[in-house]
Amino acid sequence: MILNFIRIPLGDWVDVALDWFTDTFSWLFDFVTLVVKFLVAGLGDALIAVPFPLLIAVFALLGWLVRSWQFALGTGVTMLFIVAMAQWENSMLTLAVVLISALIAIIIAVPLGILAARNDTFSAIMKPILDFMQTMPVFVYLIPAVIFFGIGFVPGVFATVLFALPPGVRFTELGIRGVDREIVEAGYAFGSTPGSILRRVQLPLAMPTIMAGINQVIMLALSMAVVAGMAGANGLGKEVVSAINTLDIGKGVEAGLGVVIIAVYLDRTTAAFGEPARFTTSLSSLIRKRRIPKPATVAAERKS
Repeated sequence: MILNFIRIPLGDWVDVALDWFTDTFSWLFDFVTLVVKFLVAGLGDALIAVPFPLLIAVFALLGWLVRSWQFALGTGVTMLFIVAMAQWENSMLTLAVVLISALIAIIIAVPLGILAARNDTFSAIMKPILDFMQTMPVFVYLIPAVIFFGIGFVPGVFATVLFALPPGVRFTELGIRGVDREIVEAGYAFGSTPGSILRRVQLPLAMPTIMAGINQVIMLALSMAVVAGMAGANGLGKEVVSAINTLDIGKGVEAGLGVVIIAVYLDRTTAAFGEPARFTTSLSSLIRKRRIPKPATVAAERKS
C-alpha cells in the first residue's frame, strides 16, 4: 500500500507525452518517412540492380586502394560466399540501411562534436545526454520508433541513428580538443579566424580520431541490423528474426555470417581512411608504382 502511494507514474506521463508528440508532429514524421524510404529503398534497389560480379569487383578495388591486394582478394572471396548462400539481396538491403543510418548519424554527430569541443557549457550538457543514449537498452529505441513511423525501414533507421550517434560526437570532440594548443595559438598569431583555424588546422589534425569515431558509428549501425529487422526492415536482420521465430539454425547462421562479412569489410575500409599515410601510400603505389616516404622519414631528412 505504501509503495503504491509513493509510486511516480512516469510511464503514464511518457505515454501522454508521446501521444501529444505524435499528434502534433505527425506532418514531420510523414516527411521523414518519405525521405528515409526514398533514400534507403533507392540505394537498396541500386545496389541490387548492379550485377553482383561488377559490384564485388568495385568492393574489391576499393579494398585494394585503401589497404592491400590481400584484403581485396579476401573481399572478393567472402562476397562470393554471400552470393553462394543466396543472401546477396538481403545483404545489399542491410548495407543500404547501415549506410544511410550511418550517414545521418555522422551528419548530426560531427557538428555536435565540434560545438562541444569549442564550448565547455555545451559539452557539459551533452555528456549526460550521450551517457543516457549509450546505456539505454537498444530495444527501447524501437518503441517510439514504431509509434512515430510504423513498420519498415524507417523505424529501424531511427533507432539505429539514436544508438550509433554518441561515439561520433565523443570522438569528434576528443579529436579537436586533442590538437596541440601551441599550433592553434600559432594560427591565431598569424591572424587566422576561428573558422579558418577549425577548417585548416583542427579538423585535419583531428581527422584520424574523427575517422575512428565514424568507424564506431558504422559498426554500431551494423550491430543494429537485427534490431531493425524486428521493426520490419528487410535484410539480414529480418532473416535472423525469422530464424529465431522458426528455430531455423541454418538460416540464422547464413544471415549471421552475412552480417559478419559486411562488418569486417566496413570496419577495415573505414579504419584505413583513418590512417592517411597508409591510404596515400596505397593509392600512390597503384598510380605511380612507388611509395610515399613515411612522415618520420621526412622529418629525419629535414633535420639532417
